[in-house]
Amino acid sequence: MRIAFCLFRYFPYGGLQRDFLRIAHEALRRGHMIDVYTMRWEGKYEVGLAIRTIATKGMQNHTRREDFVRQIKPYLEQGQYDLIVGFNKMPGLDVYYAADTCYQEKARKNHNWFYRLTSRYRHSVAYEKAVFSSESKTEILLIAKLQQDIFMQYYHTQPERFHLLPPGIARDRIAPFNAAEIRAAVRKEHNIADDEFMLLMVGSGFKTKGLDRTLQAFAQLPPALKNKAYVYVIGKDNALPFVELAKKLGINDRVIFLGGRDDVVSYLLAADLLLHPAYNENTGTVLLEALAAGLPVLTTSVCGYAPYIIVANAGKVISSFTQAEFNEALEKMMLSPERAKWKANGIAFAKVADIYSMPERAVDLIEGFQKS
Repeated sequence: MRIAFCLFRYFPYGGLQRDFLRIAHEALRRGHMIDVYTMRWEGKYEVGLAIRTIATKGMQNHTRREDFVRQIKPYLEQGQYDLIVGFNKMPGLDVYYAADTCYQEKARKNHNWFYRLTSRYRHSVAYEKAVFSSESKTEILLIAKLQQDIFMQYYHTQPERFHLLPPGIARDRIAPFNAAEIRAAVRKEHNIADDEFMLLMVGSGFKTKGLDRTLQAFAQLPPALKNKAYVYVIGKDNALPFVELAKKLGINDRVIFLGGRDDVVSYLLAADLLLHPAYNENTGTVLLEALAAGLPVLTTSVCGYAPYIIVANAGKVISSFTQAEFNEALEKMMLSPERAKWKANGIAFAKVADIYSMPERAVDLIEGFQKS
């Protein structure tokens, strides 16, 4: 098959982008030809992918996206593609990989009626409707079952157009035979003693992931515990507002920003707790990555993959977030003798659970959607 993959932006450390690349690699492995259309590609170019970057005009994100869709339309029409697969919501897709939550639901929940008069809102709903409306023919690869009912509520999407995928974390996240050596090396590099705590946050999009909540909770730890702990933050985003917050809270010497990294698994092995108090999160792949690495997790129930933490008994999930409850949970988990048990439970669960096959299943479905 010749397939067009469309996404607004590629950068190496985004969850959607990593999913896109793993699906693309699986399609290439099976002999399909993949043309990629994007406004921006950061990082190395991938062998086998024909990547076309589109220079767009516009003062705002949504106007640049509209220009992108306008510009790629003739390429898609002339390319004789068997399928057009999108990783962002946009018109003209045969298949959409649903990495994002329902925009309309989020906008109505978080903004007043005046926001719904803005051009950004109208654009985003129109692009979402192009994928999910009952008049659309787009097949939807769903990665979070919770979202199906929400999309159906707002757009009356036919249920048979949703196709639920299993999770798809990379197998290199599994704790290797030399996990203890890697843990010791990373902690030595950062001068963290065995009796000190390394708390970890992973993910681009610090605001959405709840980094402010983590910093507030860390600042409220008892002094004796706080003085034996550090927060390490991995992800590509603007750190400045959170650096300022850490200074305001008096913990800036305890918060370390590492940027986007390729060696995340080493930090999953080195840390003592993964903190992920997200405001909203379609899935939360890092929760499963932590579980496979044997890192206990403290997260919120809004994350699509949070139930895996409960099933595996590999940490704690806060069902209705309050800062006070999160603060208390952090302190208790740091001091709990259950941490060794949570670690073992996560590793054991990852050995038997199907949390790796998303790319293969996604390409299976894409092959089945081929136009006659």
